[in-house]
Amino acid sequence: MPIAKELIDELRARREKALAAGGIEKLQERRAKGLLTARDRIEALFDTGTFQEFGMHVRHNCHDFDMQNKELPCDGVISGTGYVGPRPVACYSQDFTVGGGSLGSMHAKKIVETMQFAVKAGIPVVGFNDSGGARIQEAVGSLSGYGEVFFHNVLLSGVVPQIAIIAGPCAGGAAYSPALTDFQIMVNKSANMFICGPDVIKAATGQNTTMEEIGSAAAHATISGNIHFVAQDDRHAIELAKKLLSFIPSNNIMDPPHFLGAPLETMTDPGLDELVPESSKAPLDVLQVIRRIVDDGDFFEVQMDWAKNILIGFARVCGVVVGIVANQPMVKAGTLDIDASDKAARFVRFCNIFNIPIVTLVDVPGFLPGVAQERGGIIRHGAKMLFAYAAATVPKVTIILRKAYGGAYLAMCSKDMGADLVYAWPTAEIAVMGAEGAVKILYRREMKEADDPKEMEARLTAEYRAKFASPYQAAHMGMLTDVIEPNQTRMILARSLRTLLSKRETRPPKKHGNIPL
Repeated sequence: MPIAKELIDELRARREKALAAGGIEKLQERRAKGLLTARDRIEALFDTGTFQEFGMHVRHNCHDFDMQNKELPCDGVISGTGYVGPRPVACYSQDFTVGGGSLGSMHAKKIVETMQFAVKAGIPVVGFNDSGGARIQEAVGSLSGYGEVFFHNVLLSGVVPQIAIIAGPCAGGAAYSPALTDFQIMVNKSANMFICGPDVIKAATGQNTTMEEIGSAAAHATISGNIHFVAQDDRHAIELAKKLLSFIPSNNIMDPPHFLGAPLETMTDPGLDELVPESSKAPLDVLQVIRRIVDDGDFFEVQMDWAKNILIGFARVCGVVVGIVANQPMVKAGTLDIDASDKAARFVRFCNIFNIPIVTLVDVPGFLPGVAQERGGIIRHGAKMLFAYAAATVPKVTIILRKAYGGAYLAMCSKDMGADLVYAWPTAEIAVMGAEGAVKILYRREMKEADDPKEMEARLTAEYRAKFASPYQAAHMGMLTDVIEPNQTRMILARSLRTLLSKRETRPPKKHGNIPL
């Protein structure tokens, strides 16, 4: 017997109601403002027709404040799986048209079950965050829901990639789930993220502030460093998420999506020779170097607006996916400070988790000096870089372009810190400190007694630089794999990476190390 028509009609009516979310008017109003709805976002993320929804018929279970008489379709969040190209991805999308996207216990349950499915299937999770926060009517049930979500963010961390797209308000406790993911993409203008808003700050501290100063994408991208990418609108945010997914594996036991059919580079690039300034004191734009050594000049930079004295991001070198960490001498002379150390260390740890080889480009005069840096804990923050590199077991190739002084030389993954291969340009200067500073310490007494202290200082500085600040002393001591011409960089890097793809390294068994947070 065929299924009764009235049952099919009822199912279709229920689905239609769920698809209408907070009402056709609310959906049209959002679209008129240029915003995507929760379902629009999912449709834009996934290949057409591949989305499979989880829990369309879930309803809230709150009976206080007349909630038993209120319907919240899908309980304000849409979840499920779909395909982004050839790869399955799990997703949840909070629906601001339904109860302001507020999180209640069933709303949280849907998110958690999506995350649990993702970790079992070994697939990435993309979350669209667009919520007014905890559902006040559910009181502690809502707080419990947040706790479950946070717990599973941590459970998934290091197992499958997690990407948070902050597409609307993300207030109070709601901000912590994105903060626990691997990458945060925030939509400019239409999104904000904060723990305490301007009114609460005013009431508690008397300080006047604006949402732009504390919760905007600009504030988080440039000052707090809480996010990784700024998107101009929802569609741009989805493009960024797709680009990010194109560089990373689906889980921690898979290799990244290398294109190993690409031929190995056999040509030199004279353009790299031309990039090197004649004076070691003249800044070198490392971004130009990166674009010449990666495939098609395609460098997907991460956190480009924060801690600009160091660059991080993804690329391919003759098809091999790499994470790149590079000092940027154009900003703060490329010194390492508190923010740069945090930025680099976290990126190195992400690459290590997901089997992505790390390429480090070094041009660093040291850690940034200053009272604020010392009192702010530069020792602790700099130690994060040492910890991250030393703990990483993925292939690590370091290229010393120019300056590599003191502890910063070590923090940028020297051979002693576990680099598998270390190359240096002839312009490399590897020493405890710069020649000028070293001479003033080593020959302080002699220069005081000299007839012409300036002439003596200039002569001793040149002698020190020739002997200690070249790459050859380090090469003599086996600290370098080779000294190479700049034009050979891409060719040698490509071969090194291919050779290291089969690298296996084990460490003593333990739960985890105690990184100096």
